[in-house]
Amino acid sequence: MAALDEPLKKILGGTTAKVLAEHLGLHTVGDLLHHYPRRYAERGELTRLADLPLDEHVTVVAQVADSRALTFNAGRGQRLEVTLTDGSGRLQLVFFGKGIHKPQKELLPGRRAMFAGKVSVFNRKLQLAHPEYQLLDGTADSEAVDAFAHQLMPIYPACQQMASWKIAKAVDAVLPSAQDAVDPLPPALRESRGLLPLTEALLKIHRPANKADVAGARARLKWDEAFVMQAALARRRLADTQLPAVARKAVKGGILDAFDAKLPFTLTDGQQKVSREIFDDLATAHPMHRLLQGEVGSGKAQPLDALVLTPRGFRPMGEMTVGTEVVVPSGELAVVDGVFPQGEREVWRLVLSDGSAVECDDEHLWIVGDGVAAERVLTTRELRADPRTADGRPKWSIAPAVPVDLDGGEDRPLDPYEVGRSLANELGRLPAERRGRVPDAYRNAPLKDRLAVVRGLMDAGGEGAADGAEFRAVPAPLAADLAWLVRSLGGRAQLSPLRDGAYGYDVSVALPDEGALGTGGFRRAIEAIEYVGRKPVQCISVAHPERAYVTDHFTVTHNTMVALRAMLGVVDSGGQAVMLAPTEVLAQQHHRSITEMMGELAEGGMLGGAEQGTKVVLLTGSMGAAARRQALLDLVTGEAGIVVGTHALIEEKVQFHDLGLVVVDEQHRFGVEQRDALRGKGHTQREKQTPHLLVMTATPIPRTVAMTVFGDLETSVLDQLPAGRSPIASHVVPAKDKPHFLARAWERIREEVAAGHQVYVVCPRIGDDEEDAPKGAKKGAAGAKGAAAKASSPEDEAEKRPPLAVLDIAGQLAEGPLAGLRVAVLHGRMAPDDKDDVMRRFAAGALDVLVATTVIEVGVNVPNATVMVIMDADRFGVSQLHQLRGRVGRGAAPGLCLLVSEMPEGSPARARLAAVAGTLDGFELSRVDLEQRREGDVLGQAQSGVRSSLRMLTVIDDEEIIAAAREEATALVGDDPELTGCPELRTALSALLDEEREQYLDKG
Repeated sequence: MAALDEPLKKILGGTTAKVLAEHLGLHTVGDLLHHYPRRYAERGELTRLADLPLDEHVTVVAQVADSRALTFNAGRGQRLEVTLTDGSGRLQLVFFGKGIHKPQKELLPGRRAMFAGKVSVFNRKLQLAHPEYQLLDGTADSEAVDAFAHQLMPIYPACQQMASWKIAKAVDAVLPSAQDAVDPLPPALRESRGLLPLTEALLKIHRPANKADVAGARARLKWDEAFVMQAALARRRLADTQLPAVARKAVKGGILDAFDAKLPFTLTDGQQKVSREIFDDLATAHPMHRLLQGEVGSGKAQPLDALVLTPRGFRPMGEMTVGTEVVVPSGELAVVDGVFPQGEREVWRLVLSDGSAVECDDEHLWIVGDGVAAERVLTTRELRADPRTADGRPKWSIAPAVPVDLDGGEDRPLDPYEVGRSLANELGRLPAERRGRVPDAYRNAPLKDRLAVVRGLMDAGGEGAADGAEFRAVPAPLAADLAWLVRSLGGRAQLSPLRDGAYGYDVSVALPDEGALGTGGFRRAIEAIEYVGRKPVQCISVAHPERAYVTDHFTVTHNTMVALRAMLGVVDSGGQAVMLAPTEVLAQQHHRSITEMMGELAEGGMLGGAEQGTKVVLLTGSMGAAARRQALLDLVTGEAGIVVGTHALIEEKVQFHDLGLVVVDEQHRFGVEQRDALRGKGHTQREKQTPHLLVMTATPIPRTVAMTVFGDLETSVLDQLPAGRSPIASHVVPAKDKPHFLARAWERIREEVAAGHQVYVVCPRIGDDEEDAPKGAKKGAAGAKGAAAKASSPEDEAEKRPPLAVLDIAGQLAEGPLAGLRVAVLHGRMAPDDKDDVMRRFAAGALDVLVATTVIEVGVNVPNATVMVIMDADRFGVSQLHQLRGRVGRGAAPGLCLLVSEMPEGSPARARLAAVAGTLDGFELSRVDLEQRREGDVLGQAQSGVRSSLRMLTVIDDEEIIAAAREEATALVGDDPELTGCPELRTALSALLDEEREQYLDKG
């Protein structure tokens, strides 16, 4: 390929070659030959001017409708305005100063020409300022006229410094070199797929005679890109299987078994499957490379009207928020540390032997017994599949939770025993509609008071023994109260509806033996499981080692972490595991969650810690010197089995004793070099041993991206969370065009706060004095001069403005439209304790509005937050906007996301925001994201600024080609790993990948 490696400078001259290199990244003959036309102008075609995109360099073919020269600045300045038309719209050209003389003579009404420039808006009209142009009416280049008249005219991706037709002339100069192109496709593959030879495809893509030529050339060139890329990935996958790694095999009786034994539930089918895949990978002597897609957890959900026991009595599941105190089965109190709305699900009702019932989804977990074996945890689905013994009796029963003291928060001025007697006396003498209920203060009271109420009822109105009684014709409300009081004491209450449609129930109650009160009570058998229908449901997680809570005195649990179990398995094998999080807020939350779930198992080596426990260490960049020194010491000595941290883990001074597993959370937030640097630390104590890698993401990834960007990662999917959340309405707020829309947004926030909810306001930057120049501010376009610069588009002006900052916006809101509300800030430069304090206060409801940077993008969970306002939303990517939006709509109330932008209507930025506002489907948005920014460099270096290696192939539209190329490449590499029989393919791979670049295949 020597001819294609020739520098363009030798063929085209220094000036042209410099422009192609600096502005289009084209350096060699081969680069230019692979710079394909983006479309073709057909004979007689006139581009629809009405559809021109703003802020893009375009080439149009149009006719001059009008031309006039104007003066300004008291006659000292000159301006030429030329109006073009194509029948569908009009476009204005503007030239200034001495630059008007040539176009004034040539661009006369009726003249037809090609024009190239950047589309902007001035005085509400589309315009090109100082465009390049080439006449097409016979007065200029006759070859161009001939090309236009007799064949498809290629329109190339261009830039302000190099118009499409100039690129076409450059291509003409190098096109003979296409004869020297080496064809990377094996002949058998090319023939079986009916593909053109490469040389023919290059000639036809640049100079097609008809549309069939274009289609054939594109099909062939797409296969080139797909096959060479997949061959490189296949070789990388094969090479990875040869790398040495320490096999981390499961150890019985270790910390993982101890952790599992503490969990009052079993893993779901999906979690079990993924765990088996991970542990099978860890047990091999080659490094695991696995991508885990979706939320790392699984919801055990109940309807929003299901009741959860709190210290002040039952509250609906839909009212649960982070920080709510609930009762756990052992009788202790714990706070809710996660709320996970699940959308609508199929709901079932468990009917128990005393007539009580509770609703849940099919994955709900129950601690049950069968009278033979020890207590076990089964899902509703498993209970439905095996409900009865061989003789037809109910097989499973549920033990009550330990009764606890409650405090409804109200005064109890009356003797509770007398309250019970009074209610019983009313049964026989008052009409049903006038009979009372047990007051909340006595229903949600300490154990002794609840028992006294029940004793009063039994003594005055019950028939039977001291610890059991029958009540006749009890009104439904009082019957429910009586049943709750008895069950809350560990007793049994059976409600039987009255016959003949009469109002109320007969109630049979029994209390445990006096010595058992407050410790336990009667079991209830599961008589039936009935289908209810679809209902909105949610699940909660509890910050307690039992990971359980009480609902109508049944215990249920939430989710566990597949990744944490993998980390514990590695610790059992003698290694260390590290979890890399993108922000300090998320790292702190991971650390807190892991230590809480592990309990004493996370206190290895400490007083009170479990014998087989380990140490869980947090390492972030802003830790104090003493804490940091201790953490580094724990890492290098092996004292810490699990490490959670941020980019600080990658620093050279951070060393591990035996790094066995790297877990990367939210992989899209890290560069490939960062991740690889962390994996490289596995070589410190064990030479040439590569740690296992588990990459996690909650961002949906299209299948074709998984086959390219993650081409050598095996993929696992956990899709239980988020299965659905409360609805989130999203709207674009055009702050500049319609400022009253933004004013209404702040009014809406005040309304939400007045309703008891909370709000996020997100800004692109912090705004403190330490900050560097704003990253979002773009430099002015090269070559803009004088008055032409003044005529820049509104979009240009909006982009030149520095991005809005947290510290500025927070002050403006607190003193202006949100005055009187409790406003706080959160950003990455705050001290860790301060960040943690702000998040805790916000989660607890002590703050109304949190003005933050994207530190809240992942992992932050405050279900009471219902509105998110994203300032300068156009400065964020589609995936990032989707992640941010996911912070609201997590509770029972619907969410609202407002995308504030100053970009003008019709701009690509506004189109992107409209796409985000138009759907909540993460997979659909991942496709939009790819369409907006293309694929980047799927070989992993897009984050280094390298232009895309995909010129013809698109991972969205060409899924079939990518899948077929992967299959062909995998088979070829499997048969011939060194590609000795395919020297042309080896040459193509060498041209595509240098040694360093091939390392980063699929990771980015």
